[in-house]
Amino acid sequence: MMLFTQFVQFYQLICSKLEMIGSWLPQLFLRLILAWEFGEAGFEKLHGSNWFADITFPFPFSLLPPDISWGMATFFEIVGAFALAIGVATRFFTISLIILTIVAIAAVHWPSEWNTLSELLTGYRITDKEGDGFGNYKIPLLYIIMLIPLLLNGAGKLSVDQLIKRFIK
Repeated sequence: MMLFTQFVQFYQLICSKLEMIGSWLPQLFLRLILAWEFGEAGFEKLHGSNWFADITFPFPFSLLPPDISWGMATFFEIVGAFALAIGVATRFFTISLIILTIVAIAAVHWPSEWNTLSELLTGYRITDKEGDGFGNYKIPLLYIIMLIPLLLNGAGKLSVDQLIKRFIK
């Protein structure tokens, strides 16, 4: 019985240490990987040519000229990436990137044709097979899922947001 009690105490000690690390490390990792992904996409747009003229955007984004949409997407991907990396204005940039990603799913990644749930689920993949019309929304959907904890819980303890919060109190 003594061995079992010692094991339980050891287990509780390990869990308390993991919970301490868990209050800052997961948010940091989410912020850094998302910053990398959105920053990479933003810099590709910055150094590439505007292909937004070939896309039909959902309303109200369809009201904007392609050059403005291109510039907004580039801005939010690059500035949002830097903001996520250091954890400043995290919730603002998180919701901005969620909206950007939803628009990207609707305009580019969503299936162009589907009649059944099975056909819709065919689009849950990384790459689009040329001409099959089933889309490729897996990665953008994963980005949204990764952004949700940052929206709900903030940037975490290792962030500029947390420093600002400490000084305001």
